Amino acid sequence: MGGPLLWPAAEPWPMCREEHSDPDSASRPAPAVAMVPIVQVRRADAPSVPFPEGTDLLQVLWCPYEHGEFCYPLPRVHWRDSGAVGEVLPTPAPGPELPEDWYPARCAVHPEQVTEYPGWDLPDEVGDPLKGRFDELLAETGWRYFYHLADAPGIKLGGYPGWTQEPVWPDCEGCGNRMEHLLTVASWEFDGESWRTWLPEEDRVDPRVSDGRRWKEEAHNPAGLCLGDAGGVYIFECRTCPERPIGHWFDCS
Repeated sequence: MGGPLLWPAAEPWPMCREEHSDPDSASRPAPAVAMVPIVQVRRADAPSVPFPEGTDLLQVLWCPYEHGEFCYPLPRVHWRDSGAVGEVLPTPAPGPELPEDWYPARCAVHPEQVTEYPGWDLPDEVGDPLKGRFDELLAETGWRYFYHLADAPGIKLGGYPGWTQEPVWPDCEGCGNRMEHLLTVASWEFDGESWRTWLPEEDRVDPRVSDGRRWKEEAHNPAGLCLGDAGGVYIFECRTCPERPIGHWFDCS
């Protein structure tokens, strides 16, 4: 998270040239702004993610200034062969005027594979017949399906988006198919309910964290993000079109 990236020295660092503005900035951003690194993941650490043939590295960057009607960061996705990178371009430091809570602090990623189920995406025709079982589960264990067993919170690859509001799945402009979820970048890794089942394994060894009452900041929000009112950015891709175009959505409470 947050860089540095294995970016080839022969390849220019990606810049954002879209129209953008930040009401918290003292001045209007420059016409071209260097994108900031969000996450870099190796294929070996994400076996469930279908990497394009000939690639073993996923790199996601975004412009941390507000874009569009819903004021979202603008993402960019790169797949590459790490063995072909050669000389590495130094990762530029974020400018001091950028909104700090819209780009992650540098921290290591420790992927943990989990099984999850649809939360907001659970169809009514499935959820309604299961309501009785959900009530029994709550009475017997104190677990709520939508907090403890459905979609995992936090920053994650694949699975179901950790929506804060109702789902908005983008369609591919090329083929018209609904895109697949690639990455959720969330403000928090867990909250007041979900820590009981979704607290990362490496954080459970610390009783100050695992009792759910004395969270360490590095476990609750290791990347130091706050996207809107504790929301998330969802990045999607079309795996039907050969160029794998991306889509994205942003929501918050």
